[in-house]
This record gives sequence, C-alpha cells and structure tokens, in this order.
Amino acid sequence: MPHNAPDFRHRAELTEKMDEPCSREQLRGCLRDLALTNRLTMAYRPLLRWLDALEIAQPHLAGPLHILDVGCGYGDSLRRIERWAKRRGIAVALTGLDLSLDATVIAAEASPAESAIHWVNADVFSYTPRQPIDLVVSSLFTHHLASDHIVRFLQWMERHAQIGWFINDLSRAPIPYHFFRIFSKLARLHPFVQHDGPVSIARAFHPVEWRDLCFAAGLGQQDVQIQSFKPARLCVARRKAQSREERQ
Repeated sequence: MPHNAPDFRHRAELTEKMDEPCSREQLRGCLRDLALTNRLTMAYRPLLRWLDALEIAQPHLAGPLHILDVGCGYGDSLRRIERWAKRRGIAVALTGLDLSLDATVIAAEASPAESAIHWVNADVFSYTPRQPIDLVVSSLFTHHLASDHIVRFLQWMERHAQIGWFINDLSRAPIPYHFFRIFSKLARLHPFVQHDGPVSIARAFHPVEWRDLCFAAGLGQQDVQIQSFKPARLCVARRKAQSREERQ
C-alpha cells in the first residue's frame, strides 16, 4: 500500500491481496488475523444488535430461522450468530457462502465439532438456496464489489431475504485509514492484512453513496437504515416482515 493517502472523497480503485491467487495457508493466516481484528474492534456488535432488534419470536416461525452469510470468509460472524441464537433459544439454520473454496474449507476447520453451520462454495449470483432464506447478512464483503455489482447484490437480497438483510461494512475516512495502517504494522498482523486493511477502508463508503446505490436497486430512503458505528463501521439494514406468517 503506498504511503500517499487516497482521495477520501471517492472510492479508491485498488486491489486487495486476499482477492488474488494465494495458497490456502496464506489465506488462513490472513483470515485468522482479520477475525482477530474484528474481535478487537467489536465488529460483530452492529449485526448482533440488529438481530436483537428484530425481536424474532420462535413460535411465529414455521421452522428454524435460516440465515445466509454472503462472503463468509473465516466464518467468525456466523459462529457469533450461532452462539447468539443458542443463548436466546432460537433454532437456526446457518449457511456460509463464499466464492473461495479455500475460505469455506478454512471456515469449516475453524468451527467447533458441534457447530451445525453449512458451508457452501459458490458465486452468490448463481447460488440456488436449498431452503427459503429469512435473513441475508454480509461483513466486509460489499467494498470488494464494483458499484454495479453492489446494486445487483442489493436486488438479489431483496428477492431472496424474506425478513430482511444486513450489510456490515466500513466507512471511508482518513483517521481509521491511517490508524489501521500503523496499528497493523505494530501488531505484526499478517502481511495481507497490513496491506488490505487500509485498502478496504479506501474502497469503502460514505452514507450518501449507500443511498444512491439503494436507490439504483429500487429501494427508497424509507426502506433502509444507514447507520455508523464506532470504530469505522457503516452498516445498511433492511427489515421486511417480522415473520413468515405476516407475509401471508
């Protein structure tokens, strides 16, 4: 990553090392340190708060709550959701989807033996779910996509998520960019993380950009909630019906 900071008024056109060909061991080291960073920055908090706010009532569901995580990577978000559901007595069917076969293998290996998460290697746009999807979530996924693909992803979620969807991504700003560039080196995180962390922030979003993307996908301002969370998170939430029965 060059030391010259990008122009934070616009999304940077940069590439991330984890998106390029690499060995499974390189990817495992990268994903493990990304998961560590997620824990240190409380990155799961926005998603878990949103799930709590849905006030899912198990008796109102016809079966387990099916949650799909797109771009699941190391699988740490889904494992957090699995623990969240167990504590609340909510039956869930959890699916982790990733374009990288290595990522799904790594996620499965990192999961405890009692975990019931189903890992799938596929492109989301060609993925046919085995059962109806209640909630679609993603974390640090959308900034990897070009704008037209983000619009397509929003439309895909609208078609498939019966209750709602949640995007957990980054906010583009100079302070988190420079902080992570320095922190990742001092903490001796994986070289991919040292490179990709600042790049991810430079490729991330401002709220007005999310509004424009949602509008392009056919969603009005009243349909989505765009909210910032510290440190450096910008999330987009969509809530539809409370349960399957409400849609009947």
